Amino acid sequence: MRTAISKLELLEPRSLAEALAMLRDEGPLVPLAGCTDVYVGLNFGTVSARRFLNLWGLEELRGIEERDGRLRLGALTTYAEMIRSDAVGRRLPILAAAAREVGGVQIRNRGTLGGNLANASPAGDTLPVLAVAEAEIVLASAAGERRVSFGSFSTGYRQTALRPDELIVAVEVPPLHGQLWFRKVGTRLAQAISKVVMAAVRAPRPRVALGSVAPTVIRLERTEAALAAGAGPDEAVRVLAAEIRPIDDLRSTAAYRRRVAGNLLRRFWAETGPLNPPPRP
Repeated sequence: MRTAISKLELLEPRSLAEALAMLRDEGPLVPLAGCTDVYVGLNFGTVSARRFLNLWGLEELRGIEERDGRLRLGALTTYAEMIRSDAVGRRLPILAAAAREVGGVQIRNRGTLGGNLANASPAGDTLPVLAVAEAEIVLASAAGERRVSFGSFSTGYRQTALRPDELIVAVEVPPLHGQLWFRKVGTRLAQAISKVVMAAVRAPRPRVALGSVAPTVIRLERTEAALAAGAGPDEAVRVLAAEIRPIDDLRSTAAYRRRVAGNLLRRFWAETGPLNPPPRP
C-alpha cells in the first residue's frame, strides 16, 4: 500500500453505543466496514484519514426484516445478503438485481448497503433503486436517532447529510407498488463502474431515477410528471434530456450517457406496458 499501515489507527467498538460514543468523544474518525472503497483509496494514496472506526463486528447493524409494513435493511447488509433475501426478492427485487451487478463474489460478500450510501458516488448501483423506492435513511448519534429521506441524504458529489458524529444504522423502504425495472450499462455487467444506471417504477405515479448522469443520483421529477400526464416516449425523452447533467470522463462521454439514458427510458416504458410485464430481475 502507498499508505504506511503503521501510521493508521483503528478503533474496535464492541457495540453500537460504544461506536457512537467514540465518534462523539474521540473523533474525527472514518467509519469502515467492508472496506471495498477505503482500501482502494489507501492503496492509491487518495485517502488522507489516519483514524478509523471498525463497524464490521456490530451485529446491531445487520439483518433484513419486515417491520410495520416496511422493509428494513441494516447498514451492514451485504450485497450477497440482499441477493439471498426472500424479503428483498418479494418486496424490492430490483435491489437484488442491482446487487448482482456489483463487483465479483468477494466484493458482494464484503460490500455493504450502508457503505454504498456513505460513499455517495453518483454511480452507486443500489442508489437509484433506493431513490425510486423513496427509502428513508436511519441515522444515529450518541444523542439519538433521526430519519432522512433518500432525496435529502446526498447533498453533492460524494457528500451527504451525515454528521461527523453519526452512523448510518439502517435503510427503511415503504411498500412499493407497480412494475419495477432496473438496468445497468457498463463495460461489463459486474466488476465495472456504471456508465449509466436506471431504476424505475411504472404506476399511476411513475418514478424514474438515474445514476452517473449528474453529481448525485437523481429522481427525474419532470420526466415522471410528463409520463403521468400521458406523454409518449419521444416527449418523455426530450424532458429527460433537459433534466440530466452528464459529463465526459474516463469511462464515457456526456453525449453517450445522454443517448443511453434516453434509450433506457424508452426500454423501460416498452417493457412495462400493460401487455408486457417485465421479466423478473
